[in-house]
Amino acid sequence: MDSASTVRTTGITRTLTADRPFDLATTLAPLSRGTGDPCHRVTPDGAHWHASRLPTGPVTYRLRQAGRTGIQATAWGPGADEFLTGLEHLLCLDECLDAFTPEHPKIAEAHRRHPGLRMLRTGLVFEALVPAILEQKVHTISARRSWRALVRSYGEPAPGPGDLLLPPAPETWQHIPSWGYHQANVGPQRAATIVRAARSAAAIDRTATLAPAAAAARLRSIPGIGIWTVAEVAQRAYGDPDALSVGDYHLAAVVGWTLLGRPLDDAGMIEYLEPLRPHRYRAVRLLEISGQAHRPKFAPRTPLTDHSWH
Repeated sequence: MDSASTVRTTGITRTLTADRPFDLATTLAPLSRGTGDPCHRVTPDGAHWHASRLPTGPVTYRLRQAGRTGIQATAWGPGADEFLTGLEHLLCLDECLDAFTPEHPKIAEAHRRHPGLRMLRTGLVFEALVPAILEQKVHTISARRSWRALVRSYGEPAPGPGDLLLPPAPETWQHIPSWGYHQANVGPQRAATIVRAARSAAAIDRTATLAPAAAAARLRSIPGIGIWTVAEVAQRAYGDPDALSVGDYHLAAVVGWTLLGRPLDDAGMIEYLEPLRPHRYRAVRLLEISGQAHRPKFAPRTPLTDHSWH
């Protein structure tokens, strides 16, 4: 590997080749918390930039598609070696989809058209948890505005040339004053949940080594963290293809209209998607990226659901 000074200026580069088609854009999409995310951006050349805190230190990385199966990665900062070493794990290049044979024609067609979709397994559980807590009980637009405000106020410059910010460290989240959360439009309940999680950040990150069910149980033991929040984390940190976002404001209705031509509630969605275990989240992602997921404009509004329910 290059010297530390070279890492800071030019980065360390590694190229991977998957054993089947790989789609970088659709795979990485869940990492972004909307337009203007200070920790993530996509440049006009199609490169995906992201800043994270790894156990060995901060890292900025840039990933680019290289042909139908290739990924070119460059990383800067103290965590660069760790990031590049674990890249196959993060991008779930070890996934085996031989048993995923959906019968519904819309899902089957989406799977045929998008064979490069993978899950994400960052292992950075606390990093995924804070934005998910911010999205509890509020509109996604508002939550992402809060995320941008908090990162810009309390984050730190990320290493390398990407002009990104690192998300605040756990100890920083613990000590953001109440007025700091208030200015970012984060109410006392969500702020308290973030602080509780930050106090246990190391233990939370260790859940990445557990089976999905055990990891979910550990997270749900923290007051204020329910099944929706856990699913949102599992989709990004655990690489769980079955992490269905039960309790989402709109998901059940969208799944119902898309697959059955009528709305479903959460119980109906769970029952209908049961044959797709352990790939229910993968099926939802396929419907999303194929452009098939929809709900008619004339459909009745779905009652708002508390995302933190247990």
